[in-house]
Amino acid sequence: MSGKTFLLDGKLAAYYEKVALREPKLFAALREETAQLPMARMQIAPEQGQLMGMLVRLMSARRCIEVGVFTGYSSLAVALALPEDGELLACDVSEEWTAIARRYWQRAGVADKINLVLAPALATLDAELAAGRAGTFDFAFIDADKTNYARYYERCLTLLRPGGMIAVDNTLWSGRVADPKVRDADTRALRAFNAKVAVDERVDLCLVPIADGLTLCRKRA
Repeated sequence: MSGKTFLLDGKLAAYYEKVALREPKLFAALREETAQLPMARMQIAPEQGQLMGMLVRLMSARRCIEVGVFTGYSSLAVALALPEDGELLACDVSEEWTAIARRYWQRAGVADKINLVLAPALATLDAELAAGRAGTFDFAFIDADKTNYARYYERCLTLLRPGGMIAVDNTLWSGRVADPKVRDADTRALRAFNAKVAVDERVDLCLVPIADGLTLCRKRA
């Protein structure tokens, strides 16, 4: 929903970029290309990608899931943070958008780490569960249709090992979730999701006010 942290004003955002953002040139090129698309607002912020890469490294994650690829910025950040034998299951339905992602994965040398499945994500996740892969993944990132967030969350939580983490994008929704006058389906779904995880005793929770809001859920043993 936002290509930068919406809570930072122009002056502070510029300072943040100067002292904290380490964005490789390839990532910047992908952002610039994505900015020309009608749906460019779906691109995650570079500071969010940087945080996700750090989380993957800190966890020594090896097997990851991504629900919602778009043009591949988040998958690029995750895949580059994985070890050589790491794997990312990337779920999306758009051949057009993921064709851009594939080009950048190739340029970064991480295409072999990414298994892109073009199908409804719920079906892909259910197939993983049916194949007996519950409890075998380390990290999951959810950034797709908001009305299915709770369903994606439940599947990913089952697929994660204890101590694994789910990162969920857009949970502050540019402030809309806090405005009771906003009643569209996406906003209502995000409010319901936020309320759900707030009391979910299966996870440790932290909603980070970065980009458009990033909820981190660590699966308890």
